[in-house]
Amino acid sequence: MRRLTAVLSMMVAGQMLYAQEKINLEVINKIKAEGTTNSQVMDIAFHLTDANGPRLAGSPGYTKAANWAKESLGKWGLVNNALEPWGEFGKGWELKKSYVAMTAPYYKPLIAYPKTWTKSTAGLKNAEVLLIEATDSVGLTRYAGKLKGKVLLIYKGDTLRQTFKADAVRYTDEELNKMAAAQPQAQQQRRPQVDPNDTAAVRRMREQMARQGGGAAQVLNILKTMAEKEGAIALLSSSPRGHDGTLFVQGGGSYAVGAPDNFLDIMLTHEDYLSMCRLIKKGVPVKLDVDVKSEFNQKDTKGYNVVAEIKGTDPSLKDEIVMLGGHLDSWQSATGATDNAAGSAVMLEAVRILKALNIQPRRTIRIALWGGEEEGLLGSRGYVKNHFADPATMELKPEHAKFSSYFNIDNGTGKVRGIYLQGNDKVKDIFTQWLTPFHDMGAKWVTISNTGGTDHQSFDAVGLPGFQFIQDPIEYNTRTHHTNMDSYDHLIPEDLQQISVIVASFVYNAAMRDEKLPRKELPQPRGAGGRGF
Repeated sequence: MRRLTAVLSMMVAGQMLYAQEKINLEVINKIKAEGTTNSQVMDIAFHLTDANGPRLAGSPGYTKAANWAKESLGKWGLVNNALEPWGEFGKGWELKKSYVAMTAPYYKPLIAYPKTWTKSTAGLKNAEVLLIEATDSVGLTRYAGKLKGKVLLIYKGDTLRQTFKADAVRYTDEELNKMAAAQPQAQQQRRPQVDPNDTAAVRRMREQMARQGGGAAQVLNILKTMAEKEGAIALLSSSPRGHDGTLFVQGGGSYAVGAPDNFLDIMLTHEDYLSMCRLIKKGVPVKLDVDVKSEFNQKDTKGYNVVAEIKGTDPSLKDEIVMLGGHLDSWQSATGATDNAAGSAVMLEAVRILKALNIQPRRTIRIALWGGEEEGLLGSRGYVKNHFADPATMELKPEHAKFSSYFNIDNGTGKVRGIYLQGNDKVKDIFTQWLTPFHDMGAKWVTISNTGGTDHQSFDAVGLPGFQFIQDPIEYNTRTHHTNMDSYDHLIPEDLQQISVIVASFVYNAAMRDEKLPRKELPQPRGAGGRGF
């Protein structure tokens, strides 16, 4: 009898907990059906990748993709569609031609991509490769006067480290349980710590630290200055992570209006780099053909986000806003499929699903596809500053009080396994209930932990509820993130369908509940020199 009583008590408690949120399972099931049976997410992804090409911020490719997204949103019935300027970005850049091949001691085509915002060769050049063995500015002095007409290669060693782990993985239940068991962090901690299990955020943090410089970065900058002055042809870069034909290639310098064109910096696969190092160290001359043509554009130096709305219908709630989004821009060496056409495609698909079902939300649902994320969350930070608040001053604008929540996707193609609370324990029970209909789809974990390096942080920085979902890593960190392998073929259709359905449901629930989602305490102003995240 005691056991039966206990079981009944648990059932009643579970029903009471579930009743706290008015979840319309009939609508959720319709969202599931539309997002699987009639899914268009892969067609959307195709248009953003194969049909469009790279979407570097400020480039013609970005503008083309942004206009396609805007027009598609209009066709689906969304309103207030716009390419909304968020502020000053800088120079546009487009790669028009790139040919790099070894011509001596024998011919060999090379896998190589110029870094963004670097200049052209002004035609085909055949040049000898000069190996630079220097670890500081003093070591570089012995190369002074020897750089003219050369292609420069900085020596970092000539050994390839083999990897013995699978490229693609999914989170195990044990790993997800550890995330869910995380405890709230101390409120006084200024910069939230990233969950070490959140491999995508850890990766972004390491990249940021590398960009901040150090001894190697200083040597590189000094060498570029010398190369420009003496008339070298190009610099060759490589990374030990870029093996097996994969290149991790990003920016090559400033894109600010008025900044000089950056010296041509070309990223090579690590195997090609190692081969050249060995040849030169053995006294075998190496020559390359290099022909790079890039085009800069300063006609329009503003940055743009794509925005559109499904208007709210409740007389007392229609001016409140539920947002969803992801960044539309990418790097240049591929079509940015997992970073972040995947996130943009599922957000577009989520609002398409809601319109296809003729959902009449109580609050206004607003989608935003961000520009300039790769350069520092620029599009979302500019949008938040223009609409809600500046984290430097924390002077709140009227829309700040009307904001409910923002949901973001930017961790690749892997399906949703749960959600990061970003330290907001007030929404834990709410999201736990919202995930209940998706346990059968593998999504049920809620963690108090933070995840970093993407656009939800722009909202969190001014005290607005902004969230990123937990996604299976797949091969995001090992093979596709910021690489020449980030193409359509690395997308998993079933996973993107699952993400679209869950995002659409979260947005629907947020738009229909009686109250806005609860918030954390407002952060203190960061000051004029502070970061917005």
